[in-house]
Amino acid sequence: MAKSLRSKWKRKMRSEKRKKNAPKELIRLKQALSLDKKGEAVMTDIQEIATVVSADQIMEAASVAMGEVEVEDGKMDMDSKRNKKTQLDEHGQYPGWMSQRQAKKLKGKRVGKKNTQGKKKKRKGIAW
Repeated sequence: MAKSLRSKWKRKMRSEKRKKNAPKELIRLKQALSLDKKGEAVMTDIQEIATVVSADQIMEAASVAMGEVEVEDGKMDMDSKRNKKTQLDEHGQYPGWMSQRQAKKLKGKRVGKKNTQGKKKKRKGIAW
């Protein structure tokens, strides 16, 4: 696939762009690797711009915050008033995530059972 003139042209132009940007990308990569070796120098530059906080301080703050939050039984918030078989809530509404087609299918099953239980099927044709 991808043999049309347009795709060939796009592929050609992308390769030319890669050739043009390769030297810049190489310089950027070398610079990033050299900064990694001198991590302390980078931190001093960052401290001028933003406040640097150690990981230990962040973990302590998170553990204190978790202690303040009331721990529930760990269950998800679910509609407990929803019928599991029909998926209807107390107001007769289907869940928001359910598609119209799926809701219609479930309704057909539900209504179909009600109609067939009480009535007998009539035969078509002449009853002798």
